[in-house]
Parts: sequence; C-alpha cells; structure tokens
Amino acid sequence: MIRKLFLSLLFVSVFTIGSFAQTRKIEFEEYDLDNGLHVILQQDHTTPNIVVSVMYHVGSKNENPELTGFAHFFEHLMFEGTENIPRFQYDKYVSRAGGSLNANTSSDRTYYFEMLPSNQLALGLWLESERMMHAKVEEIGIKTQKGVVIQEKKQSYDNKPYGQILPETMAHAYTDHPYKWIPIGDEEHIRNAKTEDFVNFYKEFYVPNNAVLTICGDFKTEEAKKLISDYFTAIPKGTKEIYRPNIVEPIKTAEVRDTVYDNIQLPAIIQAYHIPAMGTKDYYATSMLATLMSDGKSSRMNKSLVQEKQLALQMIAMPMPNEDPGLTLVFGIPNMGVDLKVLEDEMNKEFVQVQEELISDKEYQKLRNKIENELVSSNSTIAHRAENLATAYTYYKDTQRINQELDKFFTVTREDIRKVAKKYFTPENRVVLYYLPEIK
Repeated sequence: MIRKLFLSLLFVSVFTIGSFAQTRKIEFEEYDLDNGLHVILQQDHTTPNIVVSVMYHVGSKNENPELTGFAHFFEHLMFEGTENIPRFQYDKYVSRAGGSLNANTSSDRTYYFEMLPSNQLALGLWLESERMMHAKVEEIGIKTQKGVVIQEKKQSYDNKPYGQILPETMAHAYTDHPYKWIPIGDEEHIRNAKTEDFVNFYKEFYVPNNAVLTICGDFKTEEAKKLISDYFTAIPKGTKEIYRPNIVEPIKTAEVRDTVYDNIQLPAIIQAYHIPAMGTKDYYATSMLATLMSDGKSSRMNKSLVQEKQLALQMIAMPMPNEDPGLTLVFGIPNMGVDLKVLEDEMNKEFVQVQEELISDKEYQKLRNKIENELVSSNSTIAHRAENLATAYTYYKDTQRINQELDKFFTVTREDIRKVAKKYFTPENRVVLYYLPEIK
C-alpha cells in the first residue's frame, strides 16, 4: 500500500514509472518541425491500436516560488476545452471513438496521451494540436479547476493517512532547489493566482519548441507525417524565454532530523538520502542498491527487518527518478511495540553492511536478472513505450537512450554499489523524519 502511495505522490496523477529499455532494439524515426516540435514515430502492428502523446518539458520545478502548482493545474485545465472544442467535451471525443486518455505531472515534465483504435490517428493528433494552439485559458475554466485542484489536494494530501510524507520530506531535504515543493503546489498560490498568471504560464511553456510528440502503434508512416504536418506546422514557435532553473542544492554537511505528527494509526520512519540525477552512472548504482535493499520478500531489509527480526511491518527503499539530483526514500513501519529508534538503528546497520562488504556474486546476479526483467517489461506496451521514448528525448535530447538503459545498468559493478553506499548513504547526507500519530 505504501509503495503505491509513494508512486501516486511522485506523479500527481497515478501513472507507472517506466524505465526505458528492453533487450531487443526499439526502432523509431524522429525529426523536428520548423517550429521546434520534436516528433518520434514508433511502429508496432501487433494490435490495431495507437498511442498519441505529447510531453511538455515543464514541471513544478519550472514554477515561480510564489505561484506553485501551475504545472499540475494545467494538467487539469488543458482538458477544459479549446477554441474549437466546447467545454467538457474533450474526453468525449476519445470515449466515443472507443479510446481512453489521461495525463500526469511530475517535478520535471507534464505528459498527455490518448490510446485509440488505429483508424483514429487523425483524431488524436487534432486533439493534441488543439491543446497546444487553442487551449482556453479563461476565467470560467480557471475558476472551475481551482476548485477541483484544491479539493484534490485536501483528499490526496491534507486528509489522507501518510499524505504529508512527500511534502514534508521534500521541504526538509531542499533549501534552495525547487524540488522543495511538490507538483500539487500551495493551495493559497492557486486560490490567489490571477487569470493573467495562467495565460503567461501557458504562453511560455505549452509551445511546440518545448514539446515532444510521440506516436506508437499501428500506423502508416507517410500518413502520420502528413497529418502531423497538417495539424502542427501552423502552430507558431514560442517567443518567450523558457525558464530552466539552474539552481544547485548545496552539498549537505549535517543530518536534518524532525518529528511530524499526522492523523495516522501506525508510526513510521522516513530517511531521505540525496542522490545524483537520472542518467548518471551513480544513479544506476543507487537504483540497484535500492532494489537490493527492499524490492521483494528476499531483499535485505525485508528479509532481515520484517521476516527474521520482526521489527517492521513494511520496508521500502525507492529512488526518485528526477532530472536534477534527487532522493532515495527509505520508509519503514515498525511492528507493534517496536520503538522507532530501534528500527532506525537496524535500518542503518543494513546500509553499513553494504558499505563494508561487497554483495555476494549470487546477490549481484539476482539483482541483474531482476533489473533486466523489469526493463524488458517496461516497454511491453505501446503506452509505456511512448512515454519512455518521450522521456529519453526530453531529459537527455537523446532518444536512443531507450536502447541503452540495460547496458548502463550492467556496467554497474559490485564495487560501484559499495561505493555509492559509502558516498551517499551517510548520516550527514540525509533527512530523518519520525512520523507519529497526532496527540489528541
């Protein structure tokens, strides 16, 4: 349950985090339109379906610190309607065609997609071009979505057990970088924002030169290119300078420790360790370390702390896949009658052991097998593949990264795992939160 909660908080709308790789090379074609829109085409004739998606390189980290929550707000607002699509009709076009659609927002990007029968390619492209060029950013829609977003924040964060874990962790972990707030943003910022604030945000970020259009599935290349030309070439390139924060979080030199009270039944302990950004060599090693620690019943912390010592009901270690340096979250719920300090000491011992001793060859091979299986599975559907292709280009400007992930994981040695354990999983590089039931 807690793992699902973490995932749902990382992306304001729930969506599986897919790594982009598989053992068989993914063939695709890509090109740019004159207005800067990057296009990726990936054919798969296995089923008569297509995914049309657009990823905008804007997330909560691109926001004004006094106007947070805008990227997530637009995830909602962009379904309101356009100059050519009446209010509340956007999703009906898709459902009447036998398809589905959704969107999600992270700290780094916003992603929209439609899953459609393959004969509805034109519909998907028209809908996304309307969103990009003609979205209605006006008072009536803004007022409606303010209410929706504020209510979502109350339900998913303020009034949900453990809902404050991620906001509290990020606020304690970051002093300068905009990762210190999460995509849902501040309720008062959304409530008090003016219409012109939303209009300016739309004009800056929702432009073709800040977007990747991806089509995956059963389509004909020439037909797709013609439709893309028809629907997207007339959209003007954005003229505003796109804000890319270059804020570097200071190196941590002392542990941050606090106690948080919430409306919960069971206490918890959260450790958050600062780690490198996605795509770096050390990120792959820290990701493998997290898998070693808590992924599966035979993982180290689950086997030791949950099964053998019976100190915890659940243990989770999970790296956050961020474009800038992020965190690995380590989360534990103690067993009945177990003091949090006792559980914390045992959690620390597990990391010390990895720092002092190389993992065994057997563990290492099991780890590689598990990661290979997960990476292969991550591209098993056109929906995941579309997102993974878009992510590779958006974060790295290198779509071929989708075919290189497994090799990058496989370059990580046992020595590398020990090295990152020593380098990043140290007291001075972490936040520790004791998460306790409110005193009534």
